[in-house]
Amino acid sequence: MSKLPFNKIIQGNCISNMNSLPECSVDLVFADPPYNLQLGGDLSRPDNSQVLGVTEDWDHFDTMDAYDLFTHDWLKAARRILKPNGAIWVIGSYHNIFRVGAILQDQQFWIQNDIIWRKTNPMPNFRGTRFTNAHETLIWATKTENAKPTFHYDAMKMMNDGVQMRSDWTLPICTGLERLKKSDGKKAHPTQKPESLLHRIILSTSNPGDVIVDPFFGTGTTGAVAKKLGRKFIGFEMEEEYIIHAKRRIAKINEGSLSDVDFTKSKRSEPKVPFGTLIERNLLKPGTKLFSPNGKISARIRPDGSLSTSDFKGSIHKVGAFVQGAPSCNGWTFWHYKTNIGLTPIDKIRTEIRAEMLID
Repeated sequence: MSKLPFNKIIQGNCISNMNSLPECSVDLVFADPPYNLQLGGDLSRPDNSQVLGVTEDWDHFDTMDAYDLFTHDWLKAARRILKPNGAIWVIGSYHNIFRVGAILQDQQFWIQNDIIWRKTNPMPNFRGTRFTNAHETLIWATKTENAKPTFHYDAMKMMNDGVQMRSDWTLPICTGLERLKKSDGKKAHPTQKPESLLHRIILSTSNPGDVIVDPFFGTGTTGAVAKKLGRKFIGFEMEEEYIIHAKRRIAKINEGSLSDVDFTKSKRSEPKVPFGTLIERNLLKPGTKLFSPNGKISARIRPDGSLSTSDFKGSIHKVGAFVQGAPSCNGWTFWHYKTNIGLTPIDKIRTEIRAEMLID
């Protein structure tokens, strides 16, 4: 493939298909590989009705070595197509996630976080022989330790009512109208993931317009959420029946417009504006006094963008920390200048400059 097949589902082996994509061409990989559940015999509920588990051929491997080799090969292919600052997410259960994680680290991926997806409505352990398996584990990793992956911290904090989002996510499994069904009413896919899970992953670690590859596309949850959030997707899937369901599902979704997919940006991602720029542009003049929020502490601006008090000189941050006797200080929000309406944070001027830079 010379060009990326944006928003396409390609039937076939994910390893050979990923190997046909250009090197370092995608921003994010989300992988929900076979769990190799090794289930034996039928499982029944207390009322003797049968539990529909994962019995499909694609989840069966003859040996652990065969599963490990498969895992090695698809991770290697995924690593090749990731951009230097791209990232990969892998989800699994206790059956496979530790093997996947070890192979992932053997290939020099660097783990950023592991996330526990705690299910609010897990399937009970009907036999009463073990703890109820109420969670799955996700690994978020980059190609190298020094990679700088996309991470929208502030958007996740906003989604969590202003509180820093933790690495344990409490979300329901896929049920109700979201669960795709066959014509006979049975599940279209035994392990369909909820859109809420992919929403967090895609929103937190990608940008609108980014390319997301899902090697095990299934019935298309990654593609559905990617389309809603204004990302491009490429899906690989072996089973034709799943592809049919995925295409129908995604076709019904209206792609998110730029205004619809806008979200809270992290200040770290905004253009850098040194305090000296405000002096150079004559927005603040040397000799001007800056004040603490309550107006009781002051410092003077120097021509090089530093501040001075009677007994200390330094950056807006160092002087702010010194006058407060604090280990650190955000000088942009601490220091204020006088206006007709009173004291105003100097960060207001920086915000205006950033807006100009984005327009340019």
